[in-house]
Amino acid sequence: MATPPLTLFSEEECMFRDAVAAFAREIVKPRVGAMEKAGKLDPEIVARCFEMGLMGIEIPESYGGQGGSFFQACLAVEEIAKVDGSLAVMIDVQNTLVINCILRFGTDDQKQRYLPKMASSWVGAYALTEAGSGSDAFALRTQARDAGDHWVLDGTKLWITSAAEAEIFLVFANADPAKGYKGITAFLVERSLPGFKVGKKEDKLGIRASSTCEVVLEGVKVPKANVLGEVGKGYKYAIETLNEGRIGIGAQMIGIARGAFDAGIAFAKQRQQFGKPVAEFQGMQFQFAQAAAEIEAARLLVYNAARIKDAGQVFITEAAMAKLIASQTAERVASRVVDWFGGCGFTSEYPAEKFYRDAKIGQIYEGTSNMQLQTIAKQILSSGMR
Repeated sequence: MATPPLTLFSEEECMFRDAVAAFAREIVKPRVGAMEKAGKLDPEIVARCFEMGLMGIEIPESYGGQGGSFFQACLAVEEIAKVDGSLAVMIDVQNTLVINCILRFGTDDQKQRYLPKMASSWVGAYALTEAGSGSDAFALRTQARDAGDHWVLDGTKLWITSAAEAEIFLVFANADPAKGYKGITAFLVERSLPGFKVGKKEDKLGIRASSTCEVVLEGVKVPKANVLGEVGKGYKYAIETLNEGRIGIGAQMIGIARGAFDAGIAFAKQRQQFGKPVAEFQGMQFQFAQAAAEIEAARLLVYNAARIKDAGQVFITEAAMAKLIASQTAERVASRVVDWFGGCGFTSEYPAEKFYRDAKIGQIYEGTSNMQLQTIAKQILSSGMR
């Protein structure tokens, strides 16, 4: 009897991946150009993401979610990013950061109140970064004051993904500045609360349809019941969820690299030079092979990190490696694809330049490449390679 071929995916994962890929290709792709020009996600596309179950992949079925795995969330991000990195990052933040944090550290009451909404209609945002706290995230200045039966939040957050669409924000504020980072606390803050305002939307190089905004909190009264986890443990929750989020960004970068690569190969097969398609020249073929090998290597790093996470094992090093290599690969491959398109690659009429612009952010958000290198080095020096 013949040995069945090895596969990276279970039958269920294959079906899920293929369904997301079809959605991306048939529903999302025709609207990418318009969303890019408008600098805004199409509300109908966002609604369809909820209908597809892409906004609550790991939420248990009892709360209206899909009851899926973290690996499936990464597959969804990858497949959507092959078509549009902007929509992919909204799905990523929703699943790997906000929902992940509520599932891990939320009370039963918080899960009952928010998970069904996040599975059906509410977009979530993760509000950690500030003007003076990027890589040094715990230097944040947003404060939370205990006012008896509620907390009062004051401060300003920057670079908040999905802020324009979000109804629920996971906000990190310091409840006891005298304790430094050990005063940082996580709060579930609804957009409708008085004093909460979404401010300026950034005009960005890439992922232009994804809203990246300032968030202002002026005397926002947050019920005690909306403290996520323990007071003073927010720094711990941020570290742990960002480790998972980095795998999601790795998946986004793999999707962008694959989308750019596929577009480049298709163009090279039909573009004629010296009487034949440029894809037939050995110099081009070597570039195709190199890019394909790099994408596959980065893809396996991302998948490995996601599998380790789902297995409940420590994955800090693997997550950092996955994000580091996937983001570097995406930028490198997308740059080559611009070359493959020749002069056409430098125009907005063709997809190459958008993939190139979208790829750059991967080495910056959810931990810069230097921060990933620092994390990897620390882990290796303390415990070695696996």
